[in-house]
Amino acid sequence: MTTGCDNIVGVTDSDPAGAPHNPAQQQVLDQLAAPPDDRPVFEAELAEELRETLETTLAPIVGHRDRDDALWVSKHMLAQVHGCGAHWLAERNEDFAYSIPVARGAVAHKAIELGVHWRGDTTPRALVEEAFTRLEREERAIAHYLYSLDEAERASLAATATDRVTKFEECFPALQHTWRPVLEGSIRTNLVGGRVVLSGKPDLALGQARGRLAGKVIVDLKTGGPAVAHTDDLRFYALIEVLRIGTPPRRLATYYLDSGTLTAEDVTAPMLESAAMRVIDGISKMVDLLGGEAEPDRVPGGPCNWCPIAKDCEPGQRYLQARNELE
Repeated sequence: MTTGCDNIVGVTDSDPAGAPHNPAQQQVLDQLAAPPDDRPVFEAELAEELRETLETTLAPIVGHRDRDDALWVSKHMLAQVHGCGAHWLAERNEDFAYSIPVARGAVAHKAIELGVHWRGDTTPRALVEEAFTRLEREERAIAHYLYSLDEAERASLAATATDRVTKFEECFPALQHTWRPVLEGSIRTNLVGGRVVLSGKPDLALGQARGRLAGKVIVDLKTGGPAVAHTDDLRFYALIEVLRIGTPPRRLATYYLDSGTLTAEDVTAPMLESAAMRVIDGISKMVDLLGGEAEPDRVPGGPCNWCPIAKDCEPGQRYLQARNELE
């Protein structure tokens, strides 16, 4: 969470406006801050070795694909194909459509982004309204979706988005410009001559690398509770980052807005190697499923709630029925 010669450890007693940090905000600083002499230096060959492993292994798997039909791989796709292959295939064949949960996340993240760069005082509610305005002006599906909401739906979405922004401001320290905060910045890297594209959009990135000295921290913001997939998502981002610029992030963290807690881990070379193998395994499964060379697994779980084939999936129906009986 530090950049260049800046060391936020020395200024963690208050935010830029002079307001003291509450215990939750101080906890975030304590877990993410590190002085320059406590940051890892990675081997210069690490990125090259990871890329060679990925490309050598993936070449025979995707070599038949046309470059104009690149396989785009995101954290969401990897989590799905490693979980329920039937869900991954079904969602891939469905046209993407916005929903209240997806729109709520888009509005909240835009409001948080505006708040980081806002000059002067404002409120979470005002930031959410401005986020609505900005998103509705865009020539994207999100604009059409927001315009389609009736007044009650819009008010409900605004209320839940405001709740997220309020929790972020309450529990996360104010982001100083010297920390180089980037919200929802797109990152990607091409493999096997562009036949595979690893793509991501971390919620928040802080700091930057200095040569082989790692300095960046990548943070995902979540509601709800912890899940194994959250750790895998961040390691996927770290893999893209090292392939993209040659130096990995320093730390990865998931911040849970509802509970005001943060889990973090240091980035290591073995972690990145494991992330690369997970990508290889996931892409191999994707190619086999797309080519009809494997039957998709059906693994019931939380995603059954929004799976497009849930009503025709026996394991999914059993899971949903059992869950409903417990409620």
